[in-house]
Amino acid sequence: MARAKRSSWVRYERQGGVATLTIDHPPVNVLSAEVLDDLVGALDRAEADPATHVVILAGAAEKAFAAGANIREMAPMGPKESRTHGARGQSVTTRIEALPLPVIAAVHGVCLGGGCEIAMSCDFILASEDAIFGQPEINLGVMPGWGGTQRLPLRIGRQAAREWIFTGRSFPAEAAARAGLVLRVVPRADLLGAASALAEELAHKPATALAAAKFAIQAVDRNPFEGGLLAELELWSRLFGTPDQKEGMRAFLEKRPWTPRSRATWTRDARGFPWARPSSRRGRKR
Repeated sequence: MARAKRSSWVRYERQGGVATLTIDHPPVNVLSAEVLDDLVGALDRAEADPATHVVILAGAAEKAFAAGANIREMAPMGPKESRTHGARGQSVTTRIEALPLPVIAAVHGVCLGGGCEIAMSCDFILASEDAIFGQPEINLGVMPGWGGTQRLPLRIGRQAAREWIFTGRSFPAEAAARAGLVLRVVPRADLLGAASALAEELAHKPATALAAAKFAIQAVDRNPFEGGLLAELELWSRLFGTPDQKEGMRAFLEKRPWTPRSRATWTRDARGFPWARPSSRRGRKR
């Protein structure tokens, strides 16, 4: 059964194993400090819910996924205040990356500045044909500050990222797909359906193995090649101590189907993995 709760500016709904977080800050989903805090709270809720296996991030505004940060809020800031606000924005993008669940951004309309930075921190971006991406901060005398200068080059390459960031231009969905930022472009009417179909497929995969794969792929960006290989090896080998690995390989050898475990034992199963919460270590000898 679907569950719904409004957390100020972010709606939270779960259908089966898929939680949809919808930014609902009319008229264009400007990312104020309150919206950012509510988004982190919704992400925390998704991780804490053992029934949630995949997250979809969407926008409720008719014309925008997220139009970016609140310029009126930022204009009077000095270096000290802007550093605090930038850290708040980065806390959202890093929280999405650190979430041990796949996150799919379903983007329509305007997706600029901070909105684009949030989208690119997701594992997948599905976009409607009317979606517009860009990092226009240079036109305001600043630059991306919520992770855009770091993640965009990883997504589309340094040369293309320089064009986006140095010019401040906006790019349609098809161009963003050709650049490698967007996985797939679909008609507006099919956007949430396409995101839900991908989410449902992923929700039936082994949750611990998915989380390990997500963290291993991120290690490519954060380590020299040799370091990334070591991170991959650590995560891969640790999966061999999980119930899903034992049952999955046994089922393969016995030529029968199998069903991955739910996240009901997630806290216990996370022990030793990088996404383990402190609570999962309580009671252990020091």
